[in-house]
Amino acid sequence: MRLLRHQLVGEQRIFWRNREGAFFIFLFPIVFLLLLGSVYDGEIEGYQASDLLLVGLLGYGAANTAFAGLAIYLVIRRESGLLKRIRSTPLPGWTYLLAALLSMLVVFLLQAVVMFALGVVVFDADGPDELLSLLAVMLLGVATFAGLGFGGAALIRSAESASAVVNLVLLPMAFISGSFVPTQEYPEWLQTLGDVLPLKHLIDLLRGVYLDGMPIWDAPGSVAVLAAWGAAGALVASRRFGWEPRER
Repeated sequence: MRLLRHQLVGEQRIFWRNREGAFFIFLFPIVFLLLLGSVYDGEIEGYQASDLLLVGLLGYGAANTAFAGLAIYLVIRRESGLLKRIRSTPLPGWTYLLAALLSMLVVFLLQAVVMFALGVVVFDADGPDELLSLLAVMLLGVATFAGLGFGGAALIRSAESASAVVNLVLLPMAFISGSFVPTQEYPEWLQTLGDVLPLKHLIDLLRGVYLDGMPIWDAPGSVAVLAAWGAAGALVASRRFGWEPRER
């Protein structure tokens, strides 16, 4: 535990010292909230616009932090030779990877607190009633996208393409899943595609818990879909993840 705690502190220092990375991972969803919250008002789909927008961007924040953050960071560190050097130290590999995951969890939780504060204070959003269920959903979302982040890092071959590949997956998924705009007017085929994506199920869970006061166990289907996606990503990582730079 002491090694894990020490590595986690180190990961946090590295994260916040990288201003570009901190902006992309931590501030990007917050900036979206400020911009879109200034555009949408009134009610959307029977909910206050600010509440619906906050739910969508919380889901996007989880995916952006755990999936994009982990995948990009790990690929860059692998291709720079850092992961190879870490493997030659007494630090266990699982400790390093767990510290990286927990560091992203800390970033997301801080991000969520800021977004809730802005939503309530600036855009008059309501606070959640089911706090424990909301926290459980957010942790499930981070775990799911962390699994996909590890899987993505195992598949992406170069540091130069990491950001492009991740955003090619993340941004269309966020659009289709309703992170930025409601999906009720989407074509049927696009809504059907969204129904199989993990971010759509995370946003649906967040909406149910945050807006409808539903406990997490009332939506076992969405929980199962998220768990399946996370497990699939972890399975890919267990078979393909490497610590040495890839041959080009």
